[in-house]
Amino acid sequence: MKMISLATLAALSLAPFVLSSAANAMSMTDCSAKYKTAQSAGTLNGMKWNDFRKAQCGTDAAATSMTPASTKTAAKKPAAMSTDQEPTMANTENMPEPAKTTAKAPKGVVFPTKVDSKYSTETAGKARMHTCLDQYKADKADNSLNGLAWIQKGGGFYSICNSKLKS
Repeated sequence: MKMISLATLAALSLAPFVLSSAANAMSMTDCSAKYKTAQSAGTLNGMKWNDFRKAQCGTDAAATSMTPASTKTAAKKPAAMSTDQEPTMANTENMPEPAKTTAKAPKGVVFPTKVDSKYSTETAGKARMHTCLDQYKADKADNSLNGLAWIQKGGGFYSICNSKLKS
């Protein structure tokens, strides 16, 4: 009887330590964000992901047995197009409407005056975007963009063209 109660007492005294290590471990999402922050700050000192996870995010067992941080499915936002990427129909298809711009176009850049009729079966936003894309490609081929990019801070070709077609 005394042996059983001694074993029970020992198990109960160790329980808070075992449970606290699992509770203190980060979720994989939090750990990944912490790793990316350290990576961009250049403070990893050559440490790989697994080494970082073991050192900074709790024990292996605690980190891998954690449940996902969120079970809700988030609405998928279209990925923002990189400013150095060439615009095409595929990578501009689900782009959001550009913000209203007050930027002035450089001299010599030609913009369409109306939406092209070949895009009449598309929604108004997509028809404007594809019309602007066609004109952007034509201006680029003529080398008449004068430094204006498809998307740029303050208003690129798409933003200016879209606002001209809307008005």
